[in-house]
Amino acid sequence: MATTIAIANQKGGVGKTTTAYNLAAALAGKGKRVLLADLDPQGNLSEYCGFTDTDAMSMADLIQDVVLTATLSREKIENTIRYCKEIQVDYLPATLELASAEIAMQNALSRESIIKRILDSVKQDYDYILLDCLPSLGVLLLNALTAADALLIPVQVQKFAVSGLTALQDVMRQVRATVNMDLSLAGILPTMVTNTNVSRNNLATLIAHYGNAVFTTCIHHSVSATRSVEEQTAIPTNTKLGTEYVQLAEELLQRGF
Repeated sequence: MATTIAIANQKGGVGKTTTAYNLAAALAGKGKRVLLADLDPQGNLSEYCGFTDTDAMSMADLIQDVVLTATLSREKIENTIRYCKEIQVDYLPATLELASAEIAMQNALSRESIIKRILDSVKQDYDYILLDCLPSLGVLLLNALTAADALLIPVQVQKFAVSGLTALQDVMRQVRATVNMDLSLAGILPTMVTNTNVSRNNLATLIAHYGNAVFTTCIHHSVSATRSVEEQTAIPTNTKLGTEYVQLAEELLQRGF
């Protein structure tokens, strides 16, 4: 049965998609069966995985089925799942239609559990399901946290990193108090770290506020990440950045996820 991890931060540009893709690659490299789910209408993760057929089935179609009929066949989910040969993982793609599907979710019965109902039917097929969330605190994030066993928060190490986590923590607490009491914090992941005094001081502030919740693994700023996205390839594990994502996968396993 899969462990479902939501990768989220309401702030954009913190490395959520890069983390989702390369963490999936690192876990697959350790023999884990991984499903990536793109929950961002921009579809950056899907593009990263090589998805180009925007007329094909996507997360939006699955959501619309649940909203309109309250049912979803396993066959339809299987027909929607694609395979990323580059990192040897499956993925559920997203298109711009996901924005319309999110609007339709607003008035649906049990709207917070729509994504969970979709994923539950395939959880037994994977070791991990990683949810790449859009930078928002809306209904799609609520769904991701309802479906997730744990939340992983990438945080760009900068001046306002700590204060920016407050709203997301509030949503997490509300979800735990109402619809998913088992939701835990996998950890806070420092990203885009640089070898400067400013970066080191901001990282120290993050650790001072959140202690052991902060991963010891840090993801450093590197052009390798940009190149990885442009070329739709995983960051090589023989590079510093690639090694850091392998270390993140190992730390996640050590934390019991």
